[in-house]
Amino acid sequence: MDFRHQTLASGGLAGLTCDALLLVVPGDAVDPTLEQPLSTLLSDAVTQGDLQLKAGKVLYVHRPAGLRAQRVVFAAAGATTAKAFRAAIVAGLAALKTGGAKHVAVGWAGDLALDGAHAEALATAAAETAYLYRHTKPSAPPAPPFQKFTLLVRKADAKAAQEGLKRGQAIAAGVGLARECANRPANHATPTYLAEQAKKLAKDHGLKVEVLDRKDVEKLGMGAFLAVAQGSDEPLRFIVARYDGAAKGVAPVVLVGKGITFDTGGISLKPGAEMDEMKFDMGGAASVLGTLRAIGELKPKVNLVALIPACENMPSGRAIKPGDVVTSMSGQTVEILNTDAEGRLILCDALTYAERYKPAAVVDIATLTGACVIALGHHHSGLFTADDGLADELLAASRAGLDPAWRMPLDEEYDDSLKSNFADIPNIGGRPGGAITAARFLSRFTAKYPWAHLDVAGTAWKSGAAKGATGRPVPLLTHFVLSRAR
Repeated sequence: MDFRHQTLASGGLAGLTCDALLLVVPGDAVDPTLEQPLSTLLSDAVTQGDLQLKAGKVLYVHRPAGLRAQRVVFAAAGATTAKAFRAAIVAGLAALKTGGAKHVAVGWAGDLALDGAHAEALATAAAETAYLYRHTKPSAPPAPPFQKFTLLVRKADAKAAQEGLKRGQAIAAGVGLARECANRPANHATPTYLAEQAKKLAKDHGLKVEVLDRKDVEKLGMGAFLAVAQGSDEPLRFIVARYDGAAKGVAPVVLVGKGITFDTGGISLKPGAEMDEMKFDMGGAASVLGTLRAIGELKPKVNLVALIPACENMPSGRAIKPGDVVTSMSGQTVEILNTDAEGRLILCDALTYAERYKPAAVVDIATLTGACVIALGHHHSGLFTADDGLADELLAASRAGLDPAWRMPLDEEYDDSLKSNFADIPNIGGRPGGAITAARFLSRFTAKYPWAHLDVAGTAWKSGAAKGATGRPVPLLTHFVLSRAR
C-alpha cells in the first residue's frame, strides 16, 4: 500500500479526488470548521439519529452530493488522541473493506492538529485491516481493495505526518511479518523456516545472520535448550542476527525471542482442547523478526542483536522427563519438574549467550505462562524487570506504539517456591504467582546486564472467531529500540 500526506487549503475537501473520504469525528458535536456540504451532511445525520457521536460509531454515505469523493465515512472517535484516532480508522475502514475503494483519504472532520503519532496510527490501522492470511488457505476471500492512503494534514503538521507515516509503515511491515510467521501451521513454520526468514531479512536489509545447529549448541554447552529439543525429530536452530547502525563500540540492545514452533507440553502433555494454538508459542520469536524488519527499514543509529532459540517441544522416547536434571550454559543445574515449562529453559541459555555482547539492555519476549493471561487478560503484556529506568523506557514505548504493557512485581520473596533438593533451581514453582516465578527463574541468568522480560501469552494471538496472531509486541519493541538511537 502507498501512504502519502497532503495539505489542503480551506474548502479543499469537496474538491478532493479519491474513492473514499474517511473523516474522524473527535468530539460529541460537529466541529464548526468542517466545510460544506460535509458539515450539513454530518449535522443532519446526527440530528436524525443516523450517527451517534460515540467512539466506534460509523456512518457510510454513498455518492454524496457536492463532493468528488464517491464515498464518505464519518467515524466517531470520542477523543483526539492517537489511540482514539486509530480505533476510529479501523472502524471506518471496516465499512469500506468489502467495497471498491482503492484510494482512501483520511483526516479530521474539522481543522485539528495531527502529529506523527496519528500518522503512524493510520499506517498500522490500514495494514491491520488489510491483512488476510492465505498461505495455506487458497479459498480465502479477496483481500480488501485498498491501495493508496492519503493523510490530510495542516501545513504546520506536514513534516511530523511524513515521519509518522514512514515509521508506521515500517512497524506495519514488521507486524505483518510476525503475524505471517506465527499464523503458519507448525509443519510449515519450523525452526528451519524461522532461520530462513532471518536470512531473508539479512539479504533485504543488510543484516548479519548466523544460524547455529545442534552441534554448535552442544559446543556452547546449552544443556537446557538441548533438553527441550531432544524429543523432536525437527532440528533445532539458534538464530543470531545483528543490525549495526551505530559505531562499533556502542553497546547493543539485545532482543531474545522464544521460538517454540509447537508446544505439546512434552511428557507433561497439554490437554487436547485448543492445543492447535500452540503453533503460536513462537510468538516471541516472530515479534523479534518483525522488529528486525522494522528497524532494518528505518535504519536508526543503534546497534541491535536478535537471539532466537527455536525448536519443538514433543513427547517421545528421547524427550526429557519430569525429575530429569540438566546443566544450563551458565553452569547452573535445573530440575525439570514439568516439561511444559520449557520456554524458560530455552530462554535461559540464550540469556547467558547474550552476555558476550556486553549489552546496554536485554529484553526477552515469550508466550511464557498461562498465569499471565489470568492476571492481565488479553489487553496488556506483562512486563517484569528490577530496573526502574528500563521499565520506564519500555512502558513509554508501549504507550507510543499503542501496544499496552503493565509492570508486574519481581520481588525476591517469590524465590521461596523455586527450591530443589536435586539441582540449583527447579524449572517451575507452585501455582500462585506463576508468571512471576517464571520471570524470577529467568532473572537467575541475567545478573551481568540490565534485563526485562515481556510475557505475551495473552497478547500474541487471539482465539475464537478472530483466531490468529496479532504481531504484538512489535510496535512496543520498535519504539523501544528507536528510543535508544543516538
